[in-house]
Amino acid sequence: MKKKSKDQDLSKLLEQYNLPEGFFEQFKNKEEFQSFFESLIKGGIESMLRAELDEHLGYEKHSPKGYNSGNSRNGYGKKKVKTESLGDMVLSIPRDRNSSFEPGLIPKHSRMSAKLEDAIIGMYSRGMTTKDIEEQVAEIYGVSVSATTVSNITNKLLKEVREWQVRPLEAVYFTVWMDGIRIKIRHNSKIVNKCIYLVIGLTKEGKKEVLGMWIDETESASFWLKVLTDLKNRGVEDIFIACTDNLTGFTKAIKSVFPDAITQLCIVHQIRNSCKFVSWKERKEFAKDLRQVYAAVNVESAAQGLNDFEKKWGDKYGYAIQSWRKNWENLVPYFDFPPQIRKIIYTTNIIESLNSGVRKYTKTKTIFPHDDAALKVVYMAVAKVEKKWTLPIRDWGLMLQQFLIIFGDRCRL
Repeated sequence: MKKKSKDQDLSKLLEQYNLPEGFFEQFKNKEEFQSFFESLIKGGIESMLRAELDEHLGYEKHSPKGYNSGNSRNGYGKKKVKTESLGDMVLSIPRDRNSSFEPGLIPKHSRMSAKLEDAIIGMYSRGMTTKDIEEQVAEIYGVSVSATTVSNITNKLLKEVREWQVRPLEAVYFTVWMDGIRIKIRHNSKIVNKCIYLVIGLTKEGKKEVLGMWIDETESASFWLKVLTDLKNRGVEDIFIACTDNLTGFTKAIKSVFPDAITQLCIVHQIRNSCKFVSWKERKEFAKDLRQVYAAVNVESAAQGLNDFEKKWGDKYGYAIQSWRKNWENLVPYFDFPPQIRKIIYTTNIIESLNSGVRKYTKTKTIFPHDDAALKVVYMAVAKVEKKWTLPIRDWGLMLQQFLIIFGDRCRL
């Protein structure tokens, strides 16, 4: 069986590298083949480095274009680098007389190419496991990196994450959206669901900004209080509107830190919660009738709409109506705003869109080995999403005027 497996491996190598039949018969033993393979890889890398120097100088070796060019080749230096499964390899790195040549494949004063490290970090951010990255790097770059090396490279992000997490924030945010996503993390030899808390702020320039991320075992109002306190300690003095889901105690936590903030519960969440109590056959009609409440032109019409809605559905689905009445004060603030502002605050879609972007990078990692591993991936996912937020939100010029009229000097422009 072993011989058959070995023969298959040799056949794959012959096919992959277009080698002639009987190629391996020239080697007396494994060590001789290993030595040949090392010289082959070494020669290939050094050839690429020489090509890089050609491009840097602007002419090939012995070319007359190099006469009086102001720079020329200046021999070689030795450097030990990581390569494939062969381990460390001493390479001859070409030099130029002006010492201006910086190899892109293997930069000066660096044991591994920064481009390769960036590639590893990029693969990690897309949810690939350390083993997957190890195999991918070996296949694409011909370099052998262990799972430990991958972890050490990505651990460089932790310092960046912690600096980002404590950075100073603006004094005023016109709107904030707050939500949590759940992920599986190994903790004390058990797999537990933990919550990543995320907050997006709308700046006075009309741009979205992720203010931070935090991790805890469950989503709770008490931990949200810690998050809000952290925001205040980092410089946030005022929030106009806070948009959240209907977590028990959430509104009270917000008011305890930012007493002037208007709290707006997500209408979409409220609608979903109402409809889940309704039979499938009646759900379409129920949802259509509910529009007379949340799509009303003002709060008075919404209140009348709820009364009419209750007359039709109250006996059958009283719990759904009770939920609207119980949360009414924090469901209706958006009626006090013009349509442009109303559109961005009546739902937490903005942060749910961020959550969706994060899940693209976490879904392939079904279980994270520890909190830091989860934070690294979520941070990289957030950074990728934020890169797309280059422009102010739509109709910002008009909304800014509306915010100024409503909130006056609190805008601090």
